[in-house]
Amino acid sequence: MPPLDLTADPVELTAALVDIPSVSRDEAVIADAVEAALRAQAGHLEIIRSGNAVLARTNLGRASRVVLAGHLDTVPVNQNMPHSRSTEDDKLVLHGLGTVDMKGGDAVMLSLAATVTEPRFDLTFVFYDCEEIAAELNGLTRIQRDLPEWLRGDLAVVCEPTDAAIEAGCQGTMRVDVRIPGKRAHTARGWMGVNAIHGAGELLRRLSDYVPRQPEIDGCRYHEGLQAVKITGGVAGNVVPDECVVSVNHRFAPDRSPEQALAHLQEVFEGFELTVTDGAAGALPGLNAPVTQELIAASGGATPVAKLGWTDVSRFAALGMPAVNFGPGDPKLAHTQEEHVPAWQITHCADVLRKFVS
Repeated sequence: MPPLDLTADPVELTAALVDIPSVSRDEAVIADAVEAALRAQAGHLEIIRSGNAVLARTNLGRASRVVLAGHLDTVPVNQNMPHSRSTEDDKLVLHGLGTVDMKGGDAVMLSLAATVTEPRFDLTFVFYDCEEIAAELNGLTRIQRDLPEWLRGDLAVVCEPTDAAIEAGCQGTMRVDVRIPGKRAHTARGWMGVNAIHGAGELLRRLSDYVPRQPEIDGCRYHEGLQAVKITGGVAGNVVPDECVVSVNHRFAPDRSPEQALAHLQEVFEGFELTVTDGAAGALPGLNAPVTQELIAASGGATPVAKLGWTDVSRFAALGMPAVNFGPGDPKLAHTQEEHVPAWQITHCADVLRKFVS
């Protein structure tokens, strides 16, 4: 495999990264390539390795520090490697696994790491592993435990795909199992039992009638959601089921804590038994922080929008720092076979961040 040229056009660097397979838990090769390139081409940085994560930073004694973070892993290959190219309206488009999520963002970060040697902020670059799988395996979990000082700063920019817009904060997420009890009986004498699946009707009615909040925070409009995502029940073809479980996913705006979100769900599903199976806090926009305002100015003053999905900005917000998402690629294409990114978005994100930190 040829070495990565971090001084190349970030579009070409994106293509090179896409052609390195890096499905979650198999990031050693790409981590080796990133580490070797940084050590050879970014001698002004302190560089360390944590598992299959590579961390690099300046130590210039600047008054502020900006953390830029991006994951190296992808979802499994789906007949979309190596990369390919096309043109739309005479403009280059890169196709392939990771072009959107999120090797375009990684390429932008690597370009800045190697070529901005005298930034006006101290900079930390975090290229981490296992973002696409369980939270406990996420490389940031390990880094926060073992190397917490590497995640501290005055602003975090997570270069996840945002269609080259600044997306502020993120919504929280919670999954609960709602249990409907019943009583078993032979279906020939069904009136002697209580059908738990039939009992789910009231629960599903509440979900169908639910009107989500759309709060505005720092000028960003968030949109909550409450959706049934799975239903299980049934014992046998001739038995009245004594239990039905509906799994529900709640996306909540960052002005609510997970505890407040759970209290809301308990109110919505009053009379039913709830078990929390997963959850993560959201992140407030943090747009009023001076360093965030400088990023917005560098982008040309475009109005930031709310991040409706959950991203790792939540981890940085939990450390007490503002965090935004900013990267090339349409997030609706993430994890699809049709991943593709317009080259101009990669160039735009690189130009904005270069202007911001230079």
